[in-house]
Amino acid sequence: MKRDNYYEALAASANCSDHDVAIVPLSGGLINHTYKVTIRPNGYRYILQQINKKIFLEPQKLLDNYQLIWGFWSNEHPQWIPFPITVPKPLRFTDGKYLFYDSQGEYWRIMEYAANTNCFDKPINPEQAKKAAKAFACATAGFEYYPLENFQVTIPSFHDLSLRYWQFKESLHVRNFERLHNAAPIIQELKQRERYASFYDIITESAEFEKRLMHHDAKISNILFDDENENKIACLVDFDTCMPGYFFSDLGDMIRSMAFSDGENSIKTDEISIRKDYYESIVEGYLEVMNEYLTETEKKYIHSSGLLIIYMQALRFLTDYLNDDVYYQKDYEEQNLDRAKNQLALLQKLEEFLKDNYQFNI
Repeated sequence: MKRDNYYEALAASANCSDHDVAIVPLSGGLINHTYKVTIRPNGYRYILQQINKKIFLEPQKLLDNYQLIWGFWSNEHPQWIPFPITVPKPLRFTDGKYLFYDSQGEYWRIMEYAANTNCFDKPINPEQAKKAAKAFACATAGFEYYPLENFQVTIPSFHDLSLRYWQFKESLHVRNFERLHNAAPIIQELKQRERYASFYDIITESAEFEKRLMHHDAKISNILFDDENENKIACLVDFDTCMPGYFFSDLGDMIRSMAFSDGENSIKTDEISIRKDYYESIVEGYLEVMNEYLTETEKKYIHSSGLLIIYMQALRFLTDYLNDDVYYQKDYEEQNLDRAKNQLALLQKLEEFLKDNYQFNI
């Protein structure tokens, strides 16, 4: 991050000098750069975020979607939703606009800071996991009767498993011989599971699988909880990838990120295990909201959700590694390879778990 970019955006958001603000980077995201800004001396706080223009080629679409989502949940409370969703308010820059374009060609936005909240990288108990699942389900169910065409597609084909498999196969021809050698075992394992990509093609070709509004990044870190009650949800955040998608996306991402003992950056793959009580809580919580909206075929294949998402994420991490790390931020050279190994371990554990507990397989 260049200092000039940093302070240019800060001045545009707060019209302040270097001496009357405090700015702290917030970690956790793999795509955008996010900061908490505190104005002195009154202590007013807000979020300043640089949008990754390499990922979001048309940043205005993010703002347009966010305005729709925030406006909907701020003004409407559908009776069929177990509890309303709270979304941080988008804020304007000093020029009255929601999007700031700096002299270096970078895009920025600001939004209100949710005070007295806490976030978690992993759920701390099954009840918290179930509440999170219900929250993401509500975010979808609330728009059940809302025109999907009103939402912009911020990343085309984001959860298109067929495309991700094709990109993976293309990355095998980039002649990055050292990385191809390092990744050879996992390449073979992912090739052997091509059936998951074929099943995705069935989903997209069948009327039994409907498109709905999905968050597409349904991790517990995108939920803020009340400071005084670790199981009380304060608000949902990060709607950058919120757009039309299929039934497996959000539930699958929750299983991937919440049901396992270790996160996606763990390199101790032999120690990874699936937590049965968390898995059951996530699926139960999601279905408590979505059961009446899902088709019978979607419910039949509900346990495919984790398989499809984890397989896709393994493909994405490995493809990025073979393409010299152009997408995901990394802390060390081989991190995307380690992440891909991690996801393969998750996939293998989930395959075994589903066979043993649900007699489910694709």
